[in-house]
Amino acid sequence: MTKNRDARVTIILECTSCTQEKGSYKSTGISRYTTRKNRRNTPTRLELKKYCSHCHKHTFHKELKK
Repeated sequence: MTKNRDARVTIILECTSCTQEKGSYKSTGISRYTTRKNRRNTPTRLELKKYCSHCHKHTFHKELKK
């Protein structure tokens, strides 16, 4: 039998430092990564240092809300 809620979920990490202007509003977090995390071991939001291709440096990427 399978469980309704898996322990591993797919999450999206978004850059916290880069911004881009589109029209009248600012869009934050241009660089995005997808990864998987274990919900039981890491119940809080992930924050990893990843390479941002728009900033051209390593920056912190935070987990997005669903």
